[in-house]
Amino acid sequence: MSESIEAIYLYIPLMKELGMSWYEIKNTPRFELEGLMSAHGSYNLLHAFDGYSSDNIGDMAKNDPSVRSKYNRSMAFKTKMEEKMGKKRKVESFSELVK
Repeated sequence: MSESIEAIYLYIPLMKELGMSWYEIKNTPRFELEGLMSAHGSYNLLHAFDGYSSDNIGDMAKNDPSVRSKYNRSMAFKTKMEEKMGKKRKVESFSELVK
């Protein structure tokens, strides 16, 4: 086992969030573990605000302004992923049509 602090940031989330056992972690190559953590982070970012409307986000942002930046980051990531998958987006303004 590695004594580095990186190991703690990798192993604990794998066990807690993905339900992997110590045996599974030790028998999985490091690059696969890092890939799992990356995918898990992307999933959390993508679905962090599922079920909330922009009005809900506005209300929450009144109490905690950092919510708006997290929401914007999540929506930007979602848009990027949808573009990669080839999903068509409804154009909401003329300036978006010109792009």
